[in-house]
Amino acid sequence: MAESTWTFFEGEWHPGNVRMMGPRTHGAWLGSTVFDGARAFEGVTPDLDLHLARVNRSAAAMGLRAVVTEARWHDLVAEGLRRFAPDAALYIRPMYWAESGFAGGVRHDPDSTSWCLCLYEAPMPVPGELAITLSPYRRPTAETAPVDAKAGCLYPNGARALLEAAQRGFGNCLMRDGLGNVAEFANANAFMARDGVVYTPAPNGTFLAGITRGRVIALLRAAGATVVETALAYADFAGADEIFSAGNYAKVMPVTRIDDRPLAPGPFYHRARELYWAFAHGR
Repeated sequence: MAESTWTFFEGEWHPGNVRMMGPRTHGAWLGSTVFDGARAFEGVTPDLDLHLARVNRSAAAMGLRAVVTEARWHDLVAEGLRRFAPDAALYIRPMYWAESGFAGGVRHDPDSTSWCLCLYEAPMPVPGELAITLSPYRRPTAETAPVDAKAGCLYPNGARALLEAAQRGFGNCLMRDGLGNVAEFANANAFMARDGVVYTPAPNGTFLAGITRGRVIALLRAAGATVVETALAYADFAGADEIFSAGNYAKVMPVTRIDDRPLAPGPFYHRARELYWAFAHGR
């Protein structure tokens, strides 16, 4: 049977969930990991170059050494893709982390930066029913966390938001910033539409303005839609005509209920998804 995961680490490809960190590895113990996530599906890898550039920016933002050039990342991804079927749905994950720290351990040593590239089979989620609510947890600010990096240490906050929402019967949740404005979903960027206009939270240093988010905004605007980046309250989403998400893992997905209010996948969601798939396939 074909292997579903391949990881390039320390000069060679390894099958399966290869063990790369020990109990004293700073990245495992104290969270000095950054990563990015690109997608391969239906024979295409949309915006791969942007994802590979961002992982190097994330490394610099975390104080790690971006020791792999973007060209090297591209070459390795091409090698990895050849280990799977041409139309396989894959997650493409380059990573950096610190292997060790200085005395006391908390401060990592940039010169100990390690890295890997992992590709694994991950079916594209199919649009379906998705109920959302408001999370009691909030996104951090630049003064409290490395929000300018796609850092592993940021994700437990989203995970606990998703767990709390699931306990109340919801599949996802909107998270606010410290001022009470909606920042994003727990695992994707957020869009809503009202009265023929698309709105999305303006980047304010509390969440990553994602690559897929930016692509969706550009595609909708090029197609003639008005897309406004602004401060949005939860009440704006609660009264929206439609809500959808944009993120690398699932691309563009509709919301079908907010709290106890049903929503239908709307025209802007359908248009955004159609435009994205056309872009991804070069049409």
